[in-house]
Amino acid sequence: MSARPGLAGIKRKPAKKAKKAVVFFEVEILDAKTKDKLCFLDKVEPNATIGEIKSMFHKSREYPQWYPARQSIRLDPKGKSLKDEDVLQHLPVGTTATFYFRDLGAQISWVTVFLTEYTGPLVIYLMFYFRVPFIYSPKYDFTTSKHWVVHLACMCHSFHYVKRLLETLFVHRFSHGTMPLRNIFKNCTYYWGFAAWMAYYINHPLYTPPIYGEQQIRIALIIFLFCQIGNFSIHIALRNLRPPGSKTRKIPYPTKNPFTWIFLLVSCPNYTYELGSWLGFTLMTQCLPVAFFTLVGFIQMTVWAKGKHRSYLKEFRDYPPLRSPILPFIL
Repeated sequence: MSARPGLAGIKRKPAKKAKKAVVFFEVEILDAKTKDKLCFLDKVEPNATIGEIKSMFHKSREYPQWYPARQSIRLDPKGKSLKDEDVLQHLPVGTTATFYFRDLGAQISWVTVFLTEYTGPLVIYLMFYFRVPFIYSPKYDFTTSKHWVVHLACMCHSFHYVKRLLETLFVHRFSHGTMPLRNIFKNCTYYWGFAAWMAYYINHPLYTPPIYGEQQIRIALIIFLFCQIGNFSIHIALRNLRPPGSKTRKIPYPTKNPFTWIFLLVSCPNYTYELGSWLGFTLMTQCLPVAFFTLVGFIQMTVWAKGKHRSYLKEFRDYPPLRSPILPFIL
């Protein structure tokens, strides 16, 4: 008789690991102003993002008009908006999460805004340059200025806004796809209004060239072109920091392009070069409205630069300490 195999000889199948039960979340969305319940989402996966929750809210039957770009979802009624990429289970909420909603109003894409606000100055300036009827006296209709600096100023102004339009279409990558629709009216009033004001005086039949003549104009042209190239170089460097379709943020550093070396001292050199361009244009035309536009633009860009500089310092612990927001060692 053959011996029976012992227990040690029996091959046992490995025990199956018990699957972890997925704990679903319940999400309620309240109106940030009235605290009224707007929506209740059941069985939301823990790895759902705020962007996905916005889509669920939008698809609910009660409020289809609030598409995701129009929504601001917050943990606190008066707090900051959560990012679309924030994950539900990583937020300081329980399995029943309460969020607060604010309507951001009708939205429009950044590309549309930029194309609109930059096309206006280009067209408006050319209308004054060609002296179309009803701008100056009828005897000057479709006449040209006798001063070559006027023609040079038109080429520089047009070049600037054509560059901006091309950068909007082919260079810039926007972290936010949309902005409030009302902003387009404010932005266009600013850009279009200043363009008309500057163009009226520069192309006026009684315009007089700069005091120091050709030498002043040539120096101004060099400043303008240098800063335009620098501004473009910075935009390319910033574009290369962010892969297509990504919202990742990195510390910008100088590249092999010498125009980017200013990153060693400034957080927002695109604004620094922008300021330099308009200073050059002011020197070239010696026109008070241009100087005022440059001053207002500098104030606004300083506000933006300081905000971005603060966010860099907050987000990156190893952020270079020598950098200033817009002007090296000064501001």
